[in-house]
Amino acid sequence: MEWLNLVLEKFAKQTGAGQSKTILLVMDRAGWHRSERVVVPSGIYVEYLPLYSPELQPVERLWSLADKPLVNKSFDKIQDLEAVLEERCQILSTTLTEPIKNLTNYYWWPNNCSPREG
Repeated sequence: MEWLNLVLEKFAKQTGAGQSKTILLVMDRAGWHRSERVVVPSGIYVEYLPLYSPELQPVERLWSLADKPLVNKSFDKIQDLEAVLEERCQILSTTLTEPIKNLTNYYWWPNNCSPREG
């Protein structure tokens, strides 16, 4: 929980959340997101996604592709895990683009979306 609290704290600071600025943060219902030990900073309000709604968080459908090289494996060093993850990200971004589109292209999602700059 400690690392999530640090992330929330840094997010609040970077966005200027506080008395004069309110941020609505949407999270899934993972147990560690809803733990009583999570400290939500002032100015941030959390709303949880409805249960069983993967269409509201398309990345959830990608785990079957992303975690394939990690299943039933252990790593002695964090660097070994990072190397496997880096290689998998390269594969996902270069050769598995069609399967990713098939899993995440919802009819309501704009076809010409591009990440915002800034």
